Amino acid sequence: MGISLLDGPVAEVVVDVPPVNALAVRHWEELARALRTAGDDPATRVVVLRAEGRGFNAGVDIKEMRDTDGFTALVGANRACHAAFAAVYECAVPVIAAVHGHCLGGGIGLVGNADVVVAGEDAYFGLPEVDRGALGAATHLARLVPGHLMRAMVYTCRNATAAQLHAFGSVLEVVPRDKLRDAAMEVARQIAAKDPYVIRRAKESLNGIDPIDVNRSYRFEQGFTFELNLMGVGDRHRERFA
Repeated sequence: MGISLLDGPVAEVVVDVPPVNALAVRHWEELARALRTAGDDPATRVVVLRAEGRGFNAGVDIKEMRDTDGFTALVGANRACHAAFAAVYECAVPVIAAVHGHCLGGGIGLVGNADVVVAGEDAYFGLPEVDRGALGAATHLARLVPGHLMRAMVYTCRNATAAQLHAFGSVLEVVPRDKLRDAAMEVARQIAAKDPYVIRRAKESLNGIDPIDVNRSYRFEQGFTFELNLMGVGDRHRERFA
């Protein structure tokens, strides 16, 4: 359990943190390290990021924040999430996210920064941050859904289905849950069959033409989470949730 890295030409980074893959600070840090390790290995041609259990990712561990005095856990989570999201985006090779079940909060940060998204029919995506007294990852949600829907999802905390994201073009394929890993690995094999030097340059060039600096944009969002905590709003909502 935890974060595991299965290396090879098609590397797999697997998240398994029961019961719902809500990650503590150490898990986000481990995830960032695993992704960077995979990308830095010259033998790696593509990375598949997936999860075991009930859903892909439930964001940060709210209880860790509640049970830690001061703002240590909050600052740690913000820094570690930023590192994990950046590790997906900056990975030297393409990252394929294989999503099942819930993909919430920090999960949106991971998937929004991925190069390719494959989803199970049961997958759904959302940002419950407003209900938790926090903000963040709208930067990444905006890469998955159109702008006005992104705003509505942030304000209302409503979710979008894998089928909806497939219609928008941000999810490449929607498959039965038991076929998800196979579908992700098939896309990975297609990429791995290409010239690895060309693929690495393609990843670098595509990042270079992005209109938004996702790393800086996300840090801007995080500043408002700090404000909400300083005003006591974050604590109230976390207590209600936990």
